[in-house]
Amino acid sequence: MLELIVDPAARALFSPYWRRKLQLYAGRMVTAVARSEKRKDLEVTLRLTTDAEIHALNRDYRAKDKPTDVLAFAQREGFSPTGQAIHSAVLGDIVISLPTARRQTKAPKTPRRVFDEVFFLTSHGLCHLIGYDHRDDAEELTMNTRMSALRAQAIRRGPVQAA
Repeated sequence: MLELIVDPAARALFSPYWRRKLQLYAGRMVTAVARSEKRKDLEVTLRLTTDAEIHALNRDYRAKDKPTDVLAFAQREGFSPTGQAIHSAVLGDIVISLPTARRQTKAPKTPRRVFDEVFFLTSHGLCHLIGYDHRDDAEELTMNTRMSALRAQAIRRGPVQAA
C-alpha cells in the first residue's frame, strides 16, 4: 500500500496527471518488494514537498543544513529486544523535494522529465527503506540494480512480479 501526500506548497509543481501516474508506479514498486519478501502487502508513505521542508528534515534528522533531493525514513530497521530483525509491514516514509528534482533534470524542464526524476528518486528512497545503501561502488551497483528492477516492474503491463 502506498500513500501519496503532496504538500500544498508543492501542488503547483506536479500536476494531478503526474501524481496519479506516480501513485500507480510507486504502488507497483511497493508491491514488487512485497512479492519478493513473500508478503501480502507493505506500507509506504511518499511525500512530495518543497526545498524548505526537506531542508528542515535534513537538518533535524541528518544534521545536514541544506536541502536534498530525497530522504528515506525506515520504520523497520533494527532489532527487537530478543535480538531478532524487525520485519514490520510498515517500511517507512520517502520524502522528495520537487524543486530539487526539477533542478536535477538534465533535459528541458518538461513535466515528463520532472516525472522521470521523481520516479527515479522514489525507487532510490524505496531501496533505502528496504536496507540498501551506496557507501561504496559495490553497494551503489547493487542498489542501482535493484532500483532498475523495481522501476521495470512499475512500468510493465500485467501482474506485478517480485523484484
